[in-house]
Amino acid sequence: MAMSQRRSPGGRERITLDEAEAGLVEHYTALVRLAYLALPPSLSRHRRVLTAHGLVQRALPGFRLRTAAPRVPAQRPGPERLGSERLGAAWVRERVLRAALAYERRPRMWPGNLPPPRALRPMLPVVWGLRLFPRAGGREEIALGQALAGLSADVRAAFVLSRADELPDAQVRALLGAAGVGHPDRALRVARQLDAPAVSAAQTLMRSAEFNACSVQTRPTDLLRRRQRFRLAWAVAAMVAVGAVVLTATGSATDPRQPRPAAGPVTAAALVRAPRAEWADTSRVDFTAWPPRGGRTEDRDLLDRALATWARPPHGTRVSRTPATFTGPPPPGTQLLYAGEVDGTAVVLFHDGLRTVRYSEPLSPGGPAALAFARTDSSDVTTAAALVVSRAHGAARYLTAPWIAGAHTRDLLRPEVPARPVRVSAEGVTEPLRGPGPSGSCGSRPTLHLRSSARIAEQHAFLVADLGGLVPAHLTYTPPPGGTAPARQPREATGTAALVSWARTACHLSGLPDGVRAVTVWDFAEQTLPEGGGRAVWSCVRADTWRGPGEVGVRFAAPGTAARAVARERSTAACGRFGRHVLASTGWRARSGHTYLLAAGSRAVTGIEVAGAVRASERGRLLAVRAPANARAQVVAHLAGGGRLTEVGRAADD
Repeated sequence: MAMSQRRSPGGRERITLDEAEAGLVEHYTALVRLAYLALPPSLSRHRRVLTAHGLVQRALPGFRLRTAAPRVPAQRPGPERLGSERLGAAWVRERVLRAALAYERRPRMWPGNLPPPRALRPMLPVVWGLRLFPRAGGREEIALGQALAGLSADVRAAFVLSRADELPDAQVRALLGAAGVGHPDRALRVARQLDAPAVSAAQTLMRSAEFNACSVQTRPTDLLRRRQRFRLAWAVAAMVAVGAVVLTATGSATDPRQPRPAAGPVTAAALVRAPRAEWADTSRVDFTAWPPRGGRTEDRDLLDRALATWARPPHGTRVSRTPATFTGPPPPGTQLLYAGEVDGTAVVLFHDGLRTVRYSEPLSPGGPAALAFARTDSSDVTTAAALVVSRAHGAARYLTAPWIAGAHTRDLLRPEVPARPVRVSAEGVTEPLRGPGPSGSCGSRPTLHLRSSARIAEQHAFLVADLGGLVPAHLTYTPPPGGTAPARQPREATGTAALVSWARTACHLSGLPDGVRAVTVWDFAEQTLPEGGGRAVWSCVRADTWRGPGEVGVRFAAPGTAARAVARERSTAACGRFGRHVLASTGWRARSGHTYLLAAGSRAVTGIEVAGAVRASERGRLLAVRAPANARAQVVAHLAGGGRLTEVGRAADD
């Protein structure tokens, strides 16, 4: 049945509530998926599911007749698109997208430690006693979800609209612009930068259960604690009633000068303690499998003091956190990882499923306590392998995971020097290990070389590096592509080629942002330089953070010179699982004094073109052409599967 077209005197199309509701019901699953993926990845899956349904259900106008400006141009539908392109459906889609993109916006003076205002507004649906989450997908779905989490909200929305909803580019741009996106062309361009194999798979993966917030699984909350809280609530209510009666009869006798007792929902008695051998008998090898260790795990006074400080830090407490890490009080189910004395300090480590928290206080009275918060959700064998338990005098001690069977240390800048063993106590605390040199220097880059136990299926050796936070970053390496080599996959950075590559790149670690989870070096091209200049290596260094967004830097290493940064870009999928294509360029001076423009692309690049102050083209994935010094040029590449590839954003100092 065709939809009637009605116009207001101003020439705008009018939408009735019935038409808007029909569009919402017909496309409810797709609208919820759009809202679910556009919402911030920092929300839990349970909260994102409920919020996505709430945003879609609130998209209907609050009055009977709505005059809507045709901000989103409707395509002229053929028979196969008549239902999906009705004006009511397009109007509701815009309302949902606008609400999802605006969810995390904060007013200018809004406190940063509070949720955004929209998160505080009551919204249906509400679920009590259950946790909701989409059905778990396979490895490909999880990888796609992690790649999308590293993109901004407008780019995620553009990806969903163009891939899952299969809208044409013109309509995606118009829809993003109508929803308040400042640069819709850029959002669509970044979404299109995902490589062709991943995109073709993404059209199927986006419709899988991993991203379907309408087909969810349920699990109960902690039933025992819920029952305890229910009883406690009744007891508190009874005490309040008795107190009210007493105060009414006798008047208030409370001295306002008396300090209020520090009460919190979590005490030492309620802390979760994993069994000592659980890590060897579970498929989930992460921080949840850590047993409590240290000489003061039974010190209730220390644990209660640490929990009270976490819940309400007293004045003078030093508090630090990685970006996008919530510093709120400990929730029920908080786990104890360590409590002991290290370097004249009492240290307690907690984990609540999303964060790892370190509390420290000096053993001698008078000094201030300190709290450090780090986001550590979705950890694994390598990213949950160690925590910095103490840092003093330029050296750090690590608490290693219970599945670590051996620990060594090595300097990344000296790959030819063998790793030396590290002394580890029975509780898993290492000897003090010196960190990198002062800021701005790069004389050494110590790392931990760890080996996991044979009792877990993923036994292997790997490297982690201290970047100044609570959790060291996992280091991996991807070798250059071979002629018939399979698709590239990161591997552990423990082999000779990996160590040589990291020696060229190690100084790059000091400039990475806080909260880095893993760093991968990908030697994506090797190039023979003109005039017998030797063989240069192009490397893409990708740093992924715990909160999702990553950072990419391209480095160029010519013989006889230190590797230098030629490009840098944030919040991009480049050099990752869903961004396998990369292109970069730089200037280079030969010994003769001649200057050249060099460019290199990854394996799927079939040709490179240069425009601007220099004009040239070359088949293949390498280019070298004479050019004036500091010549400004635009470099693009052609891909084997079709399409064009632009350069990774240039470094600010290049």
